Amino acid sequence: MTLKTSLLCLILASSASANDVIKDVMKKCFKPEDAVAKKVGKGEASDSEISALIAACQKICAETPSRGDKAEWVKKCQAMVNALKKVQAKDSSGSSEFKKAVNCKACHDVFKGK
Repeated sequence: MTLKTSLLCLILASSASANDVIKDVMKKCFKPEDAVAKKVGKGEASDSEISALIAACQKICAETPSRGDKAEWVKKCQAMVNALKKVQAKDSSGSSEFKKAVNCKACHDVFKGK
């Protein structure tokens, strides 16, 4: 992921409706082959990419998902943010915690609209 794409994560996370913000962050920061989330999981993300992903995850944490319990949504988003902060601090447990927190199917089954 380039710095341009990292910045795009931040921009997308700052200017849309709740469902659009969540969808855009997932589409740009988690889904592509070169997504920053995938780079974090592989230990290949730069500090600026990690910072951008933290900001994007914090933004979606403040949004309300299409369905499901808002408190549970916040809990799952915070787990990603906390793990990313550990990755950013070079804490060896951060990467495994991030991989555990990023469980697409678990979130989609509970929070994604139809």
